[in-house]
Amino acid sequence: MLDPKTIETIADELLEAGRSRTPVPRLTARYPEMTVEDSYAVQQLWRRRNEEAGRKLVGRKIGLTSKAMQDATGITEPDYGAIFDDMVLETGCSVPWDQYTHPRVEVELAFVLKKDLSGPGCTIFDVLNATDYVVPALEILDSRIEMEGRTIVDTISDNAAMGAMVVGGRPVRPDAVDLRWVSAILYKNQTVEETGVAAGVLDHPANGVHWLANKIAPHGDGLKAGEIILAGSFTRPLWVYKGDTVHADYGPLGVVTCRFE
Repeated sequence: MLDPKTIETIADELLEAGRSRTPVPRLTARYPEMTVEDSYAVQQLWRRRNEEAGRKLVGRKIGLTSKAMQDATGITEPDYGAIFDDMVLETGCSVPWDQYTHPRVEVELAFVLKKDLSGPGCTIFDVLNATDYVVPALEILDSRIEMEGRTIVDTISDNAAMGAMVVGGRPVRPDAVDLRWVSAILYKNQTVEETGVAAGVLDHPANGVHWLANKIAPHGDGLKAGEIILAGSFTRPLWVYKGDTVHADYGPLGVVTCRFE
């Protein structure tokens, strides 16, 4: 376990990395004794610093929920991070590529809550009852820690690599469609790069949400009505570059699109 001073040093280093767009060297290389608990402590302090600076927490992201993502990262358990108000973008937006480090894009579903959700003992039925609607979303991944050789400890400390999200398509009530069978085709510059089905996320995208509610309960934390929960990717991350247009077609649920400038 790391001491509080080291936790603080790392959190401040990551804040500066976000400002300067210069990733810091891998934490696990410098602190081999660092645990998952340490990394969540770093993330909590990083989040608090951001909130003190005026950013507003509007939701959470869940990462590494699908086999595709676990295979892509070599990490076998889900993780979570904070979503601030300035991270939520609308479909059709232009995204400044330079604002992110190594941006990558994933295809997801977002759950918007109408009731609070908390663990322990939160189930998929609690999630569906608490959900106002589900909406297509792209996640833009960012890296404030160098990519090579990252472990889950690095990723969690880095706010689960959350950069931004782009919301679009057609919001639906959670009982209006079979969420397991929501599928998407991901295009980059008119070429199909990835396809996926939402059941790839823990067999049902709502499973990640109750996992999260139960995971944060021991810290006295819960999910609040009005929050948006990004449930996890059902495609591998797609690298994007300046000038790229990304278009995700969710069939009956519509499309989400953005362009990197």
